[in-house]
Amino acid sequence: MAGNSQRRGSQRKGGTKKGAQVGTGGHGRKALQGKGPTPKAEDRTYHPAHKRKVAAEKRAASQAGAGARKGQAKGTRKATGGAEVVTGRNAVLEALRTDMPVTAVHLAERIDHDDRTREILELASIRGARLLESSRGALDQLTEGAVHQGVALEVPPYEYASVEDLLDAAADADEPPLIVALDSITDPRNLGAVLRSAGAFGAHGVLVPSRRSASVTASAWKVSAGAAARVPVAKETNLARTLTELKKSGVFVVGLDAGGDASVRDLAFATDPLVIVVGSEGKGLSRLVRETCDAVASIPMSSDVESLNAGVAAGITLYEVAQARAGR
Repeated sequence: MAGNSQRRGSQRKGGTKKGAQVGTGGHGRKALQGKGPTPKAEDRTYHPAHKRKVAAEKRAASQAGAGARKGQAKGTRKATGGAEVVTGRNAVLEALRTDMPVTAVHLAERIDHDDRTREILELASIRGARLLESSRGALDQLTEGAVHQGVALEVPPYEYASVEDLLDAAADADEPPLIVALDSITDPRNLGAVLRSAGAFGAHGVLVPSRRSASVTASAWKVSAGAAARVPVAKETNLARTLTELKKSGVFVVGLDAGGDASVRDLAFATDPLVIVVGSEGKGLSRLVRETCDAVASIPMSSDVESLNAGVAAGITLYEVAQARAGR
């Protein structure tokens, strides 16, 4: 009968090990404790949202690492064998318009064509470049996850000349050599600008050191506006040593620096065999290179402007040399 405490067995005997127990209050408290708020879908390892999050983080890390590579242009990636890959419809189209050497053009399968892709196909056909249809996955792998818009272009490694080749080019033209040397110029866009000025004012080539210097990349090609195809670039291990060897062969070396002894308007040795050395915008000429120069000249500027970048400085100086050689 309910509530009958006299019923046999209704109460535990006091002599038992567990002792008397009345009611159930708090008896199952641990079983009722919660496990906290439900995790977000992207934090559950088994959920598709988590896999999408991990993939997005990998893409972001890949793009950030590629964008941080010093001297590398937006829209370009390194490929195997020293070649470069230009990505994106605008970048590929600009590369083809500037006569940049091309190994192959990759187009995604079932790509949605527009005016840019149609011109890319036309220019690639005229240039005789290989046209390859690639899957989206293959393009992602080729471009290391960069945004390619279904188009990528492979650029072969640049073939550098030697200093002797530059001197031979001057001899073939029956002109006194005119060479531009770059000291600690690391931005390929500056190299491209120098190449453009060198082509405009009759220089026989550009000299760069093999270390701590910009190389002829896709970015340099584009900025040069095609001059990289006409003006050879020589790469030597030690710039100061190479300048010393040129001096022994009768070439004068003039450096550009804000604290120069004379103005480029009255440039010494302008009509002689000449090497113009351009330093970086911030640090200028390095000590060893400056000591190697026969003279150091500067460009007259307003006091409001502290320095010019390498491309502008080289262009102004080459113009003055061209004027002097023309007898003006």
